Amino acid sequence: MSASIADWKRSHPRAFGPTPMGRTLRWAGGAAFLAWLAWSLWLFDITPARLWNGLSGLFTILRLMVPPSPGELWLDILKGMAESVAMAFLGTVLAALVAVPLGFLGARNVITVTLLRFSLRRVFDGIRGVDQLIWALAYVRAVGLGPLAGVLAIFTSDLAVLAKLYAEAIENAEKRQSEGVIAAGGGRLHALRYGVLPQVLPVMLAQALYFFESNTRSAAILGVVGAGGIGLQIAERIKVRHWDEVAFIIILMVLTVAAIDALSGMVRRRLIGRREAAVG
Repeated sequence: MSASIADWKRSHPRAFGPTPMGRTLRWAGGAAFLAWLAWSLWLFDITPARLWNGLSGLFTILRLMVPPSPGELWLDILKGMAESVAMAFLGTVLAALVAVPLGFLGARNVITVTLLRFSLRRVFDGIRGVDQLIWALAYVRAVGLGPLAGVLAIFTSDLAVLAKLYAEAIENAEKRQSEGVIAAGGGRLHALRYGVLPQVLPVMLAQALYFFESNTRSAAILGVVGAGGIGLQIAERIKVRHWDEVAFIIILMVLTVAAIDALSGMVRRRLIGRREAAVG
């Protein structure tokens, strides 16, 4: 019995923990991680004294933010917030509309030509690899300061991401609906329109609404680099250290994003729920 157990242990070494070589590799990996962490702390000069000074400055800023105040130019703040929401809405809507045909072209079950589909997906990856802020800087240089640069930046960055997500949703769609349309005498386009699109449309809608909410927050950052919106108002007040007005703008942004989130949830439940009721 003992001999058979010893033989089984030799033939199944992983059942009783890592091998000596595995333990050595784990210790080496842990030591390499600790060395990298120590090097990072040294490189960025992260010391307790510097952290304490930074926290002290942060607490001072927080004290100056209380109580929040809109200041005398509160109409400019409201106008900037409206510009940010409009930028996010227009950029997201344009990206969502253009991403629908691109998503079909990037789906494996729609485009069977591997080279074409692979090339298009790599274009999506290349556009996604450039941050939205970089696109904003490029468009500010191209079209000048203002909300147009922000709209183009949101459109460009969201287009590639939404097209990729739409393509994945189309690839995961059930085949039975499309096969039923073809069996009833429909063509390839009819199968996509009546067999695939009704399945993926709620997913596309939900993703577009989420991107609209996310872009409302991103629009504030785009304004800092000159793309208009509420970010420009924040940057101007930080320069002159009007922290109470900065706090008011932050609260206004939080309330706006919360309202958009609640509204998008209502739209999702109404449209998707109505579709499910019609199917049932």
